[in-house]
Amino acid sequence: MRKRSQRQEAERFERSNRVVVAISHHRGEFVGIVMATVATFAIFINALFLQNGPHPAPIFASRPAVKIDVPVPRAMQQPQPQPQLQPQLLAPPATTAPETVAPSRPQLIADIQRELQRRGFYDGALDGIWGARTDAATRDFLQAANTKMSPDASEALLRLIAGSNVKAPRPGAPVRNDPIAELIAPSKRILAIQRALADFGYGQIKPTGVYDPETRAAIEKFERDRRLPVTGQINDTFVRDLAAMTGRPLE
Repeated sequence: MRKRSQRQEAERFERSNRVVVAISHHRGEFVGIVMATVATFAIFINALFLQNGPHPAPIFASRPAVKIDVPVPRAMQQPQPQPQLQPQLLAPPATTAPETVAPSRPQLIADIQRELQRRGFYDGALDGIWGARTDAATRDFLQAANTKMSPDASEALLRLIAGSNVKAPRPGAPVRNDPIAELIAPSKRILAIQRALADFGYGQIKPTGVYDPETRAAIEKFERDRRLPVTGQINDTFVRDLAAMTGRPLE
């Protein structure tokens, strides 16, 4: 029995020696086999015991990091920026629509014609058209009212005519029938005409109020510039055009 046990021990020793010799001759292969075996066991352990969710999952589950708040000394704390307040823009107050609507231009002209007709300056149709007759009637009214307003259709002109008591001269009013005496005698009308012609560069005229050759020459120059019949006389057409150019009455 002792010999058999000694033989078995010799055989085991010989096998172990063979294993050691084989490992010493094949170290790389032995290390690879060991690592593959360890990896296989790690995969099985992870799949059976370490996975909490569905596959795939990391080989080794990691616990979430725990955040620990460490108090910072006040001297080391950085000041937090203060939020800037944006200025609030106030909405503009709501404007209410005007209750009255401005009349159209034809209606405005018709109203002006009606007021001029009531005062005897206009005898045409109330058609709402600013023609030559309406323009002449407006200029006659402004000259009679002694105002420098522009003779254009406007609400201001309508208010002026409606609030004025000026009337056109009656057809039977006495008139001067001596044109030579009217031209020779000093008058405010000639004085205003001379000043207007001198102010607008129609000659070196002395405002004497007397019709003289210098005044006649200035009137002729004005008529040529305005493409009017050259007469050199003070008539209604000349006075109307001169008043329209200067924008002021000549009476």
